[in-house]
Amino acid sequence: ALVKDAQKIETADEGETVDIILDKTPFYAECGGQVGDSGVIEGKSFKAKVLNTFKVNNLYAHRAEITEGNINVNDSVCAAIDTYKRKQTAAHHSSAHLLQSALRKVLGEGVKQAGSQVEPDKMRFDFSFDRAMTASEIEETENYINKWISEGIKQTTDIMDVEEAKKSGAMALFGEKYGDKVRVVKIGVISKELCAGTHIDNTSEIRLAKIVQESAI
Repeated sequence: ALVKDAQKIETADEGETVDIILDKTPFYAECGGQVGDSGVIEGKSFKAKVLNTFKVNNLYAHRAEITEGNINVNDSVCAAIDTYKRKQTAAHHSSAHLLQSALRKVLGEGVKQAGSQVEPDKMRFDFSFDRAMTASEIEETENYINKWISEGIKQTTDIMDVEEAKKSGAMALFGEKYGDKVRVVKIGVISKELCAGTHIDNTSEIRLAKIVQESAI
């Protein structure tokens, strides 16, 4: 399908921005604080630059600018993600998991995640705590993360029932709605979380973590 201004359309021309719906896609849609993939969708008669990917109910919408030719409903296409952006985003998402584990080591297990924003060039981690962190606590947290990065710890992913996942000790985000089956992302013995995001295979791929700011809302 093609959608523009919340209306289904049959065709779109060069210069137009439309939402492209495919029967299957390699693109990750914005979810759980992680930004959506960008990249290229092209067919015989057109080329489109995908600016963002997001979900509407269970449909994946690719917000795209037609850069050449014209696209029609039922065209056969090749969809290719920006692999560099995906890899950078995955590294930041895995570093968010390591950050949560480090914070719980430094500040105690009362630390609870309250949200996050994961992008290709940075990530923000929101958590509940009753005071500001000290400079030495920030340094200690950063040191834990970089120690785990240097150890080259393997990441594994399992699909399991949501109750089974919680019983296994996997951390879940409070208030988040989960389906019957969930993905459990495990980084060695350091971290185990319910997560639908993309991740690196080994902590060494993160290379370095740097905490640049800590503040309260």
